Amino acid sequence: MRVLLLGGTTEGAALARALADDARLSATLSLAGVTRSPRPQPLPTRIGGFGGIDGLAAYLRDERIDALLDATHPFAAQMTRHAAAAAGATATPLLRLDRPAWRAETGDDWQEIAGMPALVESLGETPKRVFLTIGRKELAPFQAAPWHHYVIRSVDPPPLELLPPDVTLITATGPFALEDELALLRDHRIELLATKNSGGMATEAKLEAARRLGLPMRLLARPARPEGLAVAGDVAGALAWLHGLAERGA
Repeated sequence: MRVLLLGGTTEGAALARALADDARLSATLSLAGVTRSPRPQPLPTRIGGFGGIDGLAAYLRDERIDALLDATHPFAAQMTRHAAAAAGATATPLLRLDRPAWRAETGDDWQEIAGMPALVESLGETPKRVFLTIGRKELAPFQAAPWHHYVIRSVDPPPLELLPPDVTLITATGPFALEDELALLRDHRIELLATKNSGGMATEAKLEAARRLGLPMRLLARPARPEGLAVAGDVAGALAWLHGLAERGA
């Protein structure tokens, strides 16, 4: 069975390793090319976009793809919409691998906020030292709140024209240990954590560190999924779905 895996996440990488070890499946990994130096992959890999819905649909037809797996980031909403539309146009079975969102715990100062402008507004008008981890391409809205000092962490350096005026930049790739996150928050005298509700273990330690220090947490809510999308919460669930297709002769 020929499988196209849309990757770029920790779960996508784990699924790629599982697919590489499964003789019943012939899989190709697709990466958007956002990260400058992606890690070596265990599957044949293509880099870059497809050219929209029509381009992805053409790829599914031309490569005779039997199943499409969307393991892109929970906030890669456009890619998920394109995958759903292309799969529908080609009658290709589609599964979304979507790791569970983070949840507030008792006693947390936690707000989940829809939309980046509202997230910026939630920081307030009193100057604060904000630990900001929302991706390097989505920083421009924070220019509207220049009175805060932002400690920004991303995998690659963000474009300078997107930055608010008062920033400290950190480039690093998870997973991050709790002790290191505690040290970072203390060393930079962080007063508030602003991040996306991405879920997953690789960067969850920052939430626990903020929780232990009693810091407010402001999380951007996930975008809505396309209606009717089949979803698995982990790699095992995605593999079970694929094997079910194979057993039915998909």
